[in-house]
Amino acid sequence: MHKIKIFISSVQQEFAQERLLLHEYIISDALLGKFFEPFIFEKLPAIDKNAQNAFLNEVEQSDIYIGLFGKDYGNTDIHGLSATEKEYDYASKHYKNRLIFISNHKESERHPKVNDLIKKAENNVIRKRFNSDIALKTAVYVSLVSYLEENEFIRTCPFDAAPNKNAEITDLNPEKIKEFVVVSNAKRAFPLPPESSIEIILTHLNLIKSNTISNAAILLFGSQPQHFFLSSEVKCAHFHGYTIEKPIPSYQVYKGDVFQLVNQAVDFIMTRIDASVGTRDESISVTINYELPRAAVTEAIVNAVVHRDYTSKGSVQVMLFKDRLEIWNPGNLPYGLTTTKLKEPHTSIPNNPLLAEPMYLAGYIERMGTGTGDIIRLCKKQGLKEPDFIQDEIFKTVIWRKNSGEVTGELGGEVSGEVPEEVKRIIVVLSGELKRAEIQKKLDLKSDDYFRVNYIIPSLEGGFIEMKYPESPNHPNQQYRLTIKGKKLQIILSRK
Repeated sequence: MHKIKIFISSVQQEFAQERLLLHEYIISDALLGKFFEPFIFEKLPAIDKNAQNAFLNEVEQSDIYIGLFGKDYGNTDIHGLSATEKEYDYASKHYKNRLIFISNHKESERHPKVNDLIKKAENNVIRKRFNSDIALKTAVYVSLVSYLEENEFIRTCPFDAAPNKNAEITDLNPEKIKEFVVVSNAKRAFPLPPESSIEIILTHLNLIKSNTISNAAILLFGSQPQHFFLSSEVKCAHFHGYTIEKPIPSYQVYKGDVFQLVNQAVDFIMTRIDASVGTRDESISVTINYELPRAAVTEAIVNAVVHRDYTSKGSVQVMLFKDRLEIWNPGNLPYGLTTTKLKEPHTSIPNNPLLAEPMYLAGYIERMGTGTGDIIRLCKKQGLKEPDFIQDEIFKTVIWRKNSGEVTGELGGEVSGEVPEEVKRIIVVLSGELKRAEIQKKLDLKSDDYFRVNYIIPSLEGGFIEMKYPESPNHPNQQYRLTIKGKKLQIILSRK
């Protein structure tokens, strides 16, 4: 099959890394690599002719022109034109499909001629702004998939980008979207303010097209995502032994949007692994140090939720054993990526890039492609065995535990009868009067519902903590403090 040729243009030095990233991404992606053949000038072999003429010839031979416009204009010829502008003009002259991606700089930061070039492009083609590598890759991905659809090279698009004709924008939760923007503003300098309209925010995230929302929009911000995707859930189980055996001591099936799925699954694990506490010698506050690094657990669960095959009837499964944590993901590694490469620096090839970008913007993951490397680094730093990545019928991540004892934690012990581990952990960190969010932060837990059901309610019912305003449970200034019973148990736990 004749491949669709893409010419990627930019000022030579300004976007060198981005050009290479796009080139590798396009040829490595299972879908894009099948249809497109990208060209960057770094790949031009040494030839005995004028380089600029060679580049213009490549533009003429290409079907699509991708222009990356930033701050710099580049060197000019006797007519005052840079190579980038001449390539753009040549693409226009030969009626090429032009896709322009503009860095998120202020007009005052750009060379005046770059501003002129952008204005020239604005009058003729569709533009997209970007402020990170992942935003650029996502925008290019969406544009190229749209090209394939419009020219009928494909009749369906990838799952996350596919429009869901059974859903309406009213099936999304506006508060979730606003909250996402607030968090992304703080974490990644998201360029839109929270008061932006829902449609504008979704458009910026490539989650809506022709007033139809995508599957990704439902999974990210849906009021009831499982109404549309039954298998979009995470099953969590805790086994005291080394194998899957019944009865299961603790088992939960979590539903909700992808952010909620990750928060609930991570909190399930952090509640059931060993933990040690600091002392109050230097401060009235104490810290809890978990057996497994939270960031590694989070990264592994995010990877499973974001990269899974959502067309599969299987669910993500998170299982804690005596010696390890296993995370099962229905799906396969992208074409060209192996379990060996996962342990080395590698290009990010997300199965669902429209899910991956918002998770990055909200601070759940770092730069794409570093996730498995970060899991390995964090585990080794904590003195744990190197994690394993296994591709069978499903993909598995295995994080090894250091201790092989029962999962009671250093906070455990035979004290005050059968006191739940969650209650003990609240008692250890609670000093004075604290709001629920403050206690939750001390325990490094993210899911509000999980914390309320598994920590606050049992502690109240057990008589270990009490409300400052018991007659008004939803009081805006509600705080919690230890009862006499709770203080006695705190003394016992602090001696262990």
